[in-house]
Amino acid sequence: MKTFVIAEAGANHNQDFNLALKLIDSAASASCDAVKFQTYSSKTLYSKNTPDFSFHKNIPELIKSIEMPRMWHRELKKYCDEKNIEFMSTPFDEKAVEELYNLGIKRYKIAGFESTDPRFVKLVAQTKKPIILTAGIGANLEMIKKIESWIREENECCDLTILHGNNAYPTPYRDINLGQIKLIQKHYPHLKVGISDHTTGILVPPLAVTLGATVVEKHFTLDKKMKGPDHHFAIEPAELTMMVQNIRVAESCLGTKNNITESEKFEMKAMRSVVAKTKINKGAVFTSENITTKRPRLENSISAIDYYKILGKKSTKDILPDDILTKKCVMG
Repeated sequence: MKTFVIAEAGANHNQDFNLALKLIDSAASASCDAVKFQTYSSKTLYSKNTPDFSFHKNIPELIKSIEMPRMWHRELKKYCDEKNIEFMSTPFDEKAVEELYNLGIKRYKIAGFESTDPRFVKLVAQTKKPIILTAGIGANLEMIKKIESWIREENECCDLTILHGNNAYPTPYRDINLGQIKLIQKHYPHLKVGISDHTTGILVPPLAVTLGATVVEKHFTLDKKMKGPDHHFAIEPAELTMMVQNIRVAESCLGTKNNITESEKFEMKAMRSVVAKTKINKGAVFTSENITTKRPRLENSISAIDYYKILGKKSTKDILPDDILTKKCVMG
């Protein structure tokens, strides 16, 4: 299965429409499957009575300074369509859910901090669209079960993907806990699983793919040095391109269920076949005295694996020394 790669632009447009277009260009150039923004309002996201935090004294003011103008939606989607990349935006309020639905988006993304809000989760599920949901802080297996139940109440057949992730920005490698991907798969085999990666490099996404991630979400920016809360931990265009390439390599490394790969078919000739050690007359019994094993292994030859099966059987024809035996050489 091809991994669905989401380039998370988030708030890195800095309220500059042309910068938003350049972010789309970058994601499309990197061969991402989707580019995602975020649709929120400071008035509906935070209470005006929110206290000051250590990292910022006026959170509502910060959110207002980075929120994306909603008038951009249609033009950004149109531009994405022209660039052959899917437009996505994470909604954070009821109006955003409705606006994105009317825009004709293919799927919704529910952010980790909103994933434990049953009222909001159910609202998104009512759209009957596929949902990609980041399991938020403390979202253990039991919490994931509860979240899924909220969604199934509104849309029993919802195409649901759970993204494992750490909500620290940036996330230290020691805290990414990729083993959760396998754990979620084990307990919820009917769900697709992915990764929302907030580490500073591009190592984690390909590793996640080898563990079964089918969706990768990664923040990116045009320049880490730009002003804004999300630029410093995001990856830049060259890294984004390399990340997608590494993900595709990881996919190819997973291989298929076939025992013999295309690249190995030629090398099979270096395996061994059953070969006549001496002249063998028609009707003679094959014994360890008249047959042995040698290279090469041909398409119609008897594999060395079947050496002991041949012993005791009779030859259907005269065989010369060093002849490679085929099934037609053996009676029965």
